[in-house]
Amino acid sequence: MIDLTRPPARGPATQTVEDDPGLDWVTAPDCALDAPPDATSDPAPEATRSPAELRTGVGAVVAPRIVRLPGGSYRMYYTQVLARPGVPEGARDFASATARILSASSIDGETWTPEPGVRLSAADGGAGEFRVIVGDAFPLDAPGRLWRMYYECTDEPRMDATRILSARSDDGGLTWRREPGVRLGEPGRSFVTPRVLFLPDGGLRLLCAERGRGIISARSHDGGTTFAEEPGIRVAADGPYDAATAYAPEVVRVAGGGYVMYYAGYETPDRAHILRAESTDGLTWRKVARPVISPGGSWLSAAKCSEMCLVTLPPGIGSRPRYRLLYEACDGAAARVRGVWRIASASPRPSDSTRVEPSSPP
Repeated sequence: MIDLTRPPARGPATQTVEDDPGLDWVTAPDCALDAPPDATSDPAPEATRSPAELRTGVGAVVAPRIVRLPGGSYRMYYTQVLARPGVPEGARDFASATARILSASSIDGETWTPEPGVRLSAADGGAGEFRVIVGDAFPLDAPGRLWRMYYECTDEPRMDATRILSARSDDGGLTWRREPGVRLGEPGRSFVTPRVLFLPDGGLRLLCAERGRGIISARSHDGGTTFAEEPGIRVAADGPYDAATAYAPEVVRVAGGGYVMYYAGYETPDRAHILRAESTDGLTWRKVARPVISPGGSWLSAAKCSEMCLVTLPPGIGSRPRYRLLYEACDGAAARVRGVWRIASASPRPSDSTRVEPSSPP
């Protein structure tokens, strides 16, 4: 989450939290945003429908990315996956589906209302009739009217040919147009789930995943237009819970306590977890041995728990920080352990007190 309620003097900052959000989380019984019903081929972005309508995974909502706006309210950018004409499987055959970027609003960070309008369509984002998937969005100026979004884009029915592009908004993050060029892309390589860290020297670090390797990073010194890949892998896909892939990094800095990354890992193609890594410098990461959220803890995420965003909520009784982890969850209720992808919400267990080591700037 990018927090604009307390902007620094020079651009947004990497989210800093007063307390470590922790390792143990409990998923709420109801989803934060539901998938569109099967019978709705072209739903209005602001449509809300009964949970009783049939959903088998044809439509999906995934990839929540949240900004806390200067007035204290929240906007969630997310991706809605739908069936393409002639391909009725929709999100159940993700490589052949179409996807667009929408948004929802919230006063308290807990209850979300879809907003009217498409933020970025597949066609306008350079994907033709295939997929654009939101990465990060943030303002470029202090008044908050000029914004940039990084997103993944693919214009063919493949999972291994994705590049990172960007779009720009001149009206505070509602209307977007694609910017020229490619932010990160190369023939024969596939980059997904871009996230941005704002560095003390004014530069940007782009964290993303490369299929087949894990989470990598690239640096920009021109405000985020061009990126140079940094050597090494930040988080390799080589553990018991991320052997198939590691991706979707969400990094926060703990005040006086280092950096925490929540990320998604596929143990096998049919089973995904939300995992955690820790760092003292934001560049070298150490994996935590056990998952944060695993399949089976909720009906929403019976099969998979994946891309997430950490949200800091307004203080409650006692003025202690409160957190939510918004993540994409699959119920596994369709063939081949597929099913309905929804956006779920989890809260820390009150007893969790995990801390990380003191930090230094990346």
